[in-house]
Amino acid sequence: MKSKEDLKGLTLDELKAKLEEAKEEYENLLLQKATHELSNPLRIRTVRREIARIKTFIRQHELGIIQQK
Repeated sequence: MKSKEDLKGLTLDELKAKLEEAKEEYENLLLQKATHELSNPLRIRTVRREIARIKTFIRQHELGIIQQK
């Protein structure tokens, strides 16, 4: 999981790539849950929150709150 400071230093393109990776992981976790192969159910919540955090930083970039490098 990325910390806020790690995400703050990323560019908009890097954030979008991280978002896609997190969404894929979330889908895989849901599939594992459906097939009863999920070893750590709390990981679903963690990934969902990570997706929300990344989306927040993307929106801040769009609004100009965080300046691009």
